[in-house]
Amino acid sequence: MTKRTFLRSALVACGLSGLLAGCATMGPAPGAAEAPPVIHLWDNGAPGFESRKDAPEVAVQYGIAGINNPSLTVFLPPPGKATGAAVVIVPGGGHRYLNIDVEGYALGRWLASKGVAGFVLKYRLAKDQTMAHSPYRIAVEEMQDTTRALRLVRSRAAEWGVDPARIGIIGFSAGGHLAAMASMHYDTGDPAAPDPVDRAGSKPAFQALVYPGEPDEIVPTRDSPPAFLVAGSLDDLADGLSRAWLLFKKAGVPAELHIYSGVGHAFNFKPNPHTVGTWGDRLYDWIADNGYLKAKG
Repeated sequence: MTKRTFLRSALVACGLSGLLAGCATMGPAPGAAEAPPVIHLWDNGAPGFESRKDAPEVAVQYGIAGINNPSLTVFLPPPGKATGAAVVIVPGGGHRYLNIDVEGYALGRWLASKGVAGFVLKYRLAKDQTMAHSPYRIAVEEMQDTTRALRLVRSRAAEWGVDPARIGIIGFSAGGHLAAMASMHYDTGDPAAPDPVDRAGSKPAFQALVYPGEPDEIVPTRDSPPAFLVAGSLDDLADGLSRAWLLFKKAGVPAELHIYSGVGHAFNFKPNPHTVGTWGDRLYDWIADNGYLKAKG
């Protein structure tokens, strides 16, 4: 098989985003790095939608859509470099698609290289652009996928070398909205649940909200996870995020706010000559400053 034929076959089978991330159903090309593992949130498909679990995802401009069988793509640190910290990464896309590469995989790989395990969430979309009428809702199925992802990582923490007390969440745009909601609506798990994943708690240890949608819905309490907040000054969401920072301060919750001058929405996690291109370093510094890179006790 020629290189051109392999690439054409891979694109048909996985879509461009799947190829960039590493398709779960295909082996890597000769000489390529091994594809990261993909773990579905439920073994038999999402509850109530099991019949849709084998529907293929769809490559769209800027990412993927058609998510019916939500999953986590796992990026673990190299041997000997793991800190025990982990994050669930929730890409944005206006609930219409997932900007999975520059708001997901790229950050997962980078964090793993620095010792923080990254778990990139593919969640069902309430406004899925590939469906005439999506059966999913933001406050129900999207939130169900987000909290399930946190429980799943915590339930398998020992397997992945993760400290269950140091699992945070990072969300971009629409994914930031979900991350903020998951940081307000959580529980300790159900010890009597037959599913071991449901026995794990869903509270993130910390939250990083990157130009999150609906910032006016953020209402922290004294028990809210510490927060890292970042947006551009030209983004209409910046005012609401600034107000949210004041609410975190009033509630006594550690929070750090970065508003980058002259920057709009969706600057992603990618090279950028503007100072905003260093926001990932500021995030890592904040994670370190707050002690999440070291085991507590």
